[in-house]
Amino acid sequence: MNKLGRVSVGGTNPVRIMGILNTSPESFYKKTIVTKKLAISNLVRQMADDGANFIDVGGMSTAPYLSTYVSEKVESRRIIQAIKTIQRVCNLPISVDTCRASVAKDALEEGAEILNDISGLKFDKKMVNVIEKYQPSLVLCAFSQKMITGNQLNKLKVLLKQSFALAKSVNISKKNIVFDPAIGFFRKTGTGQFFTKINSDWFERDLLILKNLKSIKMGQPLLVSVSNKSFIGKLLKIENPKDRLFGSVVAEAIAVLNGADIIRTHNVRETKDAVTLVQTLAQKKSRKAYNAS
Repeated sequence: MNKLGRVSVGGTNPVRIMGILNTSPESFYKKTIVTKKLAISNLVRQMADDGANFIDVGGMSTAPYLSTYVSEKVESRRIIQAIKTIQRVCNLPISVDTCRASVAKDALEEGAEILNDISGLKFDKKMVNVIEKYQPSLVLCAFSQKMITGNQLNKLKVLLKQSFALAKSVNISKKNIVFDPAIGFFRKTGTGQFFTKINSDWFERDLLILKNLKSIKMGQPLLVSVSNKSFIGKLLKIENPKDRLFGSVVAEAIAVLNGADIIRTHNVRETKDAVTLVQTLAQKKSRKAYNAS
């Protein structure tokens, strides 16, 4: 049985919801940016009430189109304050969204159970030492520091296998590993250093991946994070991320139909409703088809 933290994921388990909590004022989606303890408490309580299964805490935006770099000390301070506050108001497993080893170490020592590394353990060479010591559950994103050319779907699988091998090399069980296809992080150009450079169209790449999620899983549960992202804005011609709610929920529902096991979202209540409907209706359709045969 696969687990992310204390929560069973994948297989016949319900689709799980990971609520996003950003402590970085520079993040692209302003609605879930919280920097004060009271605001953190209120948002976490709301996400828990709305049906979140995990809280994912970030202390530095990694959006490829933003200049958002902060020091490791600042990132760690933001995340630690959030973790301590979350622990006072709920018992949900905490995920730390970082690709820097010192920040991950601080968060895991404070009780985070999950490392969500958008670089798939590749950005900071010391990260494997940290996960070897603390043995957290992992969300591994597809990532490369070299330009990716050719068939993006096939190359994505190669990148995920590389990260999987890094995790296995320090004895992380495959039952505690989840893949993330890194929708939104593959670009031709960017101002940050936490994206994968490609020589093809990022928009077409994101749509290709979303349509082919089942082929990416390779036996592991799959986390998909499309909430308010750029491809939705481009497709619907909506520039401001705060106006992409309906598009986000539809994209998340499609991700579930296409094989996602965990949805990472800014909009927990709306996402939970959509996921519940998709799972219920899809199951009924499957039973009906089976009975007819």
